[in-house]
Amino acid sequence: QVQLVESGGGTVQAGGSLRLSCVASGLTFSTYGMGWFRQAPGKEREFVAAISWSGSNTYYADSVKGRFTISRDNRKNTVYLQMNSLKPEDTAVYYCAAGDYNNYWSPHEYDYWGQGTQVTVSS
Repeated sequence: QVQLVESGGGTVQAGGSLRLSCVASGLTFSTYGMGWFRQAPGKEREFVAAISWSGSNTYYADSVKGRFTISRDNRKNTVYLQMNSLKPEDTAVYYCAAGDYNNYWSPHEYDYWGQGTQVTVSS
C-alpha cells in the first residue's frame, strides 16, 4: 500500500531553520506531484508548497515565499521542505501529500497523505 512518512519536525526558536523530509513507498513516485500542507490548532489545513513530478515547477503560498524551498529526489522517493526564517505563525502539523493535481493548492486534488510532523516555533 502507499505510505508517505514525514520526518524532521521539532521545536525551534523564531528565525531558525528546519528541513522536513517525506519518503514515499508503494507508488511510482516520479509520476506524482507532491505537496506540503499544514494545519494549526483550530484552523483548516492550508497549502504551503508543491512541486511537479519532474521538479521543474514549484509553487508556494504567499506566506512562505522566499523563506521555504520545496525540492525532490526521485531516486530516493523523497520530497523535502527547507524552512528558513521560521516564525511563530509557522507552528503547525505539516503533512506531505501526493497527487496528480490540476490545482496544486487544493488538498482535494491529492490522493495520498502522510501522518504529519509537528513543527513548533517559539518566540
